[in-house]
Amino acid sequence: MKKAYLLSAGLLLALAGCSNPFADQQDAPSTDNGHMQQDEHQGMDHGQMDDGEMEGMDGMNGMEGHMDHDNVTPLQASEGIQELAIPPLLKREENAEFDYEVIAQEGTTPFFEGVSTQTFGYNGDLLGPTLRLKEGETVRVKVRNELNEPTTFHWHGLEVPGSADGGPSDEIQPGESKVVTLKADQPAATLWYHPHPHELTAKQVFKGLAGMLYVEEADASELPDEYGVDDIPLIFQDRLFNDKRQLDYEELMNNDGTVGDVSLVNGTLNPKLTVEKPQMRFRVLNGANARNYTLRLSNGAKFKQIASDGGMLDEPVEMEEITLSASERAEILVDFSGMDGDEPVSIVDGDGTVLLPFDLAFDPESAEAEPSSWESGEPFVTEEEKAMPVSKKIELFGMMEMVTINGKKFDPDRIDLRQEKGVPEVWEVYNKPDMMGGMIHPFHIHGTQFKIISRDGKEPAPNERGLKDSVLVEPGERVKLLVTFPEEGVYMYHCHILEHEDNGMMGQVEVY
Repeated sequence: MKKAYLLSAGLLLALAGCSNPFADQQDAPSTDNGHMQQDEHQGMDHGQMDDGEMEGMDGMNGMEGHMDHDNVTPLQASEGIQELAIPPLLKREENAEFDYEVIAQEGTTPFFEGVSTQTFGYNGDLLGPTLRLKEGETVRVKVRNELNEPTTFHWHGLEVPGSADGGPSDEIQPGESKVVTLKADQPAATLWYHPHPHELTAKQVFKGLAGMLYVEEADASELPDEYGVDDIPLIFQDRLFNDKRQLDYEELMNNDGTVGDVSLVNGTLNPKLTVEKPQMRFRVLNGANARNYTLRLSNGAKFKQIASDGGMLDEPVEMEEITLSASERAEILVDFSGMDGDEPVSIVDGDGTVLLPFDLAFDPESAEAEPSSWESGEPFVTEEEKAMPVSKKIELFGMMEMVTINGKKFDPDRIDLRQEKGVPEVWEVYNKPDMMGGMIHPFHIHGTQFKIISRDGKEPAPNERGLKDSVLVEPGERVKLLVTFPEEGVYMYHCHILEHEDNGMMGQVEVY
């Protein structure tokens, strides 16, 4: 076996022989998980201001700091102790009135020796199984809440009617369940599902509620597609633990976005991945509450991005690194066939911290040709679409609890925008800076996969020329989006820093 050795992370804590976080969900490859202790809460420093002082103050005078995405708490490096946990595939129910069942439940996960950490999970203790749908397939999913608090089931990126979207108006109380109909009437894509109850979303995701949702091509694909072997989901998250080694959100949360120094991939601390095929497809999700991830290969090798949030790009794009804000996804192809097995190779972050080291275990003689490239015969955004006037303007502003969209906080009884089903419109999203420069806001729209027309009047980068449902907006930046809703209903649009979302940085659009 070719070995990809690890970079040291410093102090190595004694870890328990821990169970697979997905062991109780469905049959899947078995791995162990562990966690390193964090001794202190290393959150961002914020000044103090009364709500009254904040009202109407565009400059944010008196605030002494907010989350700086360029200067966040660094992550601890993976020691490569645990084989990466692969979320199991959700099994279809037999002889039932529904096809699948997803249960939000409480559990415990043995992250530390002798300690059971309280966690949330879908169909198990932590995270959830992967739901796979074919293009055009319709399924009935029973969703059940076994938590001690309300929750919802939001199908992030799936273009379904507003009544099935799982936004904050669709709460399911403890002990209750319902059946929703989901139709994958959209191109193949890597999506996900997570809770969306107002003022509880950040906590529930932080404690473990998240799962992958694939829409797959109806016909055979030339891309790597053997789930868990050469087609691997990678859920990147950061977490904080208190001195009792618990995910105590009320104690640890930060109103500007809860960030931690503990790195998890698929719920695994100190992960490594044994690479059994020379060509690997990674479906990457930034599942963090707030952190941006810039990811690259430690040996400087290039990879190809083949898809964004909502499906395949116009053509594969060769990349050296990729940045994903909270909730964004990307599919990448990595060709390991020409790599030296004696040289360490890992996925690292922007600081060079090892997040996922690889063990190269394939036979070099079995290396296959990289899947063929493709090109679109038409421009991703047409000249006619570029010339369309802006019909909806969105202004993102604020920090901490004083975040707004167009100067307003979320009101479940207020419809902020209206748009006709099937009719494209141009939304201009402006991230208004404050006196300290402002914050990055990842902007998400439910019920649609949009196109990025421009950033500050310039064409988007080649790897953004694909359908998306979330977009990173820098302070002072104006991003134009071509938005079309294929279904009717009421949908949310909001900042996907989960604490901002919970603090009311949301609006509602009614599609008629």
